[in-house]
Amino acid sequence: MARLLHMKNKTNFEVFIIFSIKKITLSVNRKTDSDVIFQKETFFENSSMDLNFEKLDFFLSENILKVEKILGNFIESVNMIINSRDFLNLQISVKKDDYNEKINTDILNYLINDAKYQCDKSIKNKKIIHILIDKYLIDNNHFLDLPINQKCKNFSLDISFICFPEEIVKEIEKNLKRYHISINKILNADYVYKLSNSANIPFVEMASKIINGYNKNEVKIVSKTLKNKGFFEKFFDLFN
Repeated sequence: MARLLHMKNKTNFEVFIIFSIKKITLSVNRKTDSDVIFQKETFFENSSMDLNFEKLDFFLSENILKVEKILGNFIESVNMIINSRDFLNLQISVKKDDYNEKINTDILNYLINDAKYQCDKSIKNKKIIHILIDKYLIDNNHFLDLPINQKCKNFSLDISFICFPEEIVKEIEKNLKRYHISINKILNADYVYKLSNSANIPFVEMASKIINGYNKNEVKIVSKTLKNKGFFEKFFDLFN
C-alpha cells in the first residue's frame, strides 16, 4: 500500500488498537496529555471465539489513511491491546538461599532470568508479553513492594508470565505490514483493565502509562543487543 503524505519531523502522538473477537478500536492520543486526537470503534458479529483477521484488515484499510491525513504524519508503529482467550498465565517461584547480602539488581536479574528460563521450557510457540512480580519473600516475610537495599539471608520471588501465541502475533504483524506499520508493544487487555479500574484512569491512558513503567513490579524486557544493559531493564528507577 503506497502512502503519499508530507511527513512532519516530530510525532507527538501514540496509536493504540484494541482488538477483540467482536470489536476493534483505534485510538490516537497525544503523548503530552493523553487527549484523544482520533478514535474509531467498530463492532461486528463473530460466531467464532477466535480473533478475526479479515475484520482487522478491513478496519485498517478503512481508517489508517484517514488518520494519517488528520495527523499530517505516517503511523509507523502501534500498540496492540488484545482481548483473547489465547493468553496463557504462568506463575513461577524462584529463590536464592544463603544469600547474606543486600538486595540489588544483580540478584533480581539472576532470579528473573532463572524464572524466564523455566517459563521458556514450559511454553511452546508463545511470546512473553508481560513479566509481573507478584510477591517478594525475604527471610520468610512477604512484601508486595521491594525493600530496597535490605540485607537478607533468603530471598525469593513469585513471578507471573503473561504469554501469547507467536502464530497470532505473526498474523497481526502481517496485517499491519500491508500498511507499513510495525508493533511497538502488545498488551493484555485484562491486565490493562485491572489497573485502569483500580486507579480510576481511562483505559487507553492506563495502557500508555503501563508502557512507560506505571507498574513498578512489571519487568521490562529490553534487547540483548543494547550495550551495557542486562537482559532486563530494572523496574524503572527503583535503584536511582
